[in-house]
Parts: sequence; C-alpha cells; structure tokens
Amino acid sequence: MDNIFPKLHKEGYKFLAISIIIMIIIWFFSSLLATLMLLVTIWVYYFFRDPDRISIGDNAFLVSPADGLITDITEINGPEELNLENKKFTKISIFMNVFNCHVNRTPIDGKIEEIFYKPGKFLNASLDKASKENERNYYKIISSKGEEIIIVQIAGLIARRIVCEVNKGQNLSQGERIGMIRFGSRVDIFFNNKKILAKLGQNVTAGESLLAKD
Repeated sequence: MDNIFPKLHKEGYKFLAISIIIMIIIWFFSSLLATLMLLVTIWVYYFFRDPDRISIGDNAFLVSPADGLITDITEINGPEELNLENKKFTKISIFMNVFNCHVNRTPIDGKIEEIFYKPGKFLNASLDKASKENERNYYKIISSKGEEIIIVQIAGLIARRIVCEVNKGQNLSQGERIGMIRFGSRVDIFFNNKKILAKLGQNVTAGESLLAKD
C-alpha cells in the first residue's frame, strides 16, 4: 500500500493544503482548470512522498544519499568549507528532478561531526558550477571506522529551501533520513579508499542503491 500511497513528508502538508484550496476555488469558475489543478495537487503529493526504505545494514558499503541520476563521478579535493581542500576524495553527484523523491539519507552508520550551511545562487543543479555557487548544506559524517563521509545538499534552479532534520553530534544509522530539498536539486557525496560500484548515468534510490564498498 505504501507503494501506491506513500506517507507524506511533513514539509509537504502545507503545500498540499494550499493546492487543494486553490483547486476548490477554481472549481467554481472552471471545471477544466480545476481538473488541471487536480493534476498539480497529485504531483505535489507525489513530490513530497516519504516512503520507507530498507538499507543493506552493512557499513562496508555506502548507500545512495538521494534518489536520482548519477551525473558525475570524479576525483576532487574536498570542500574548502569544511577545511578539506587539501585532501583528495571521490565525488559522486546525484541530480534529482522534480519527479524524484527528495528525502535525503545517510549512506553509512556514523556521527555528524559538522553541519555547515552556505547561502548562494540557484543555478541549474546539473551544472558543475552549482557545487561552488549554489545554496548548499554540508554534512561531515564520521563512520564507526573513522572514515570521513561528506554529504552536500545543493539547491537547484527551482528549489528554494534546503531542509536539515539532524543535528551536530547526532548518531545516525545507515539509510536514516537527514533532510530534503524542495523541488529540482542535487546531492554530492565525498569519500575515499573505496571501490566504486555506481556508474555514470545510473538511476539510484536513496538508502538502498549501493554506490561504493571497502
């Protein structure tokens, strides 16, 4: 049943309510426009869905932090915002379109050592420069084995709010929710010393798809 009518993320209730109210008002003037608004309302519900996910439960693997399309896999210096610019990481970028589930999850068991919010622009999240110029939120997670795993939520062209649902010092289980981004956006994950399992152009599922392993 959850596959047909998944539960709604708390961020979605007010948007769904607004959409329903507008649809009812429009109905008095035009049944055709109201029908179109009904489709918008269904999309709003679908966008803010928050289905349960089952992770592998094995910290030898990194699971995807987001639903979406893998648009980049590269070796790069770490984020300067976390003072990691002199350390090499593998970065995987996952682009979320407006039809993907936008709830983000932790790829591994660990403790949040740092959270850093950076205001910025709202360029198309699929562009490389979005990593440097767009509004974004950084999570530095230290795994049970002492590994540094970095998650970056990047706002996109339509997205205007990054939602963080965890706190510094909080312990997380693999696949646990950490937040969401409203509308089209992107998530980057930084890690090192792992074999990459993901492929460019692959569609992945947050909390379930395997990106890398020890």
